[in-house]
Amino acid sequence: MIKKDEGKLRMDLIPPIALTALGEVLTAGSNKGYPDNNWKTVPNSESRYLAALLRHLTSHMEGNKFDKESGLLHLKHVLANITFLIYLENEKFQKEEF
Repeated sequence: MIKKDEGKLRMDLIPPIALTALGEVLTAGSNKGYPDNNWKTVPNSESRYLAALLRHLTSHMEGNKFDKESGLLHLKHVLANITFLIYLENEKFQKEEF
C-alpha cells in the first residue's frame, strides 16, 4: 500500500506534553468560569495576551515556577498566551488582501 504524505506537516513530532500543557491552561480557564473560546473575543486581546505572556515569563525567570492562581507552571501559561497571539496574528493575515 502507498500513502502519499510528502510535504505534509509532521504533527507526530509535537511533544505530547505541549498539547497537554495547553489543554491544562484552557481547562483551568474553563474551570474559572470563562466561556469556551472566550479568549478569541477579548477586547484589546493582542496587547493583553502579550502583557500576560511577559508577566508569566518574568515570574518564571525570577524563579517562581508555578502560578499561584492555577497551580500550573508559568511556562504553560506562556505557551497558551503565545498560542493565542499566533492565532490572532494568523487571523489578521488571512483577512488582508495581498
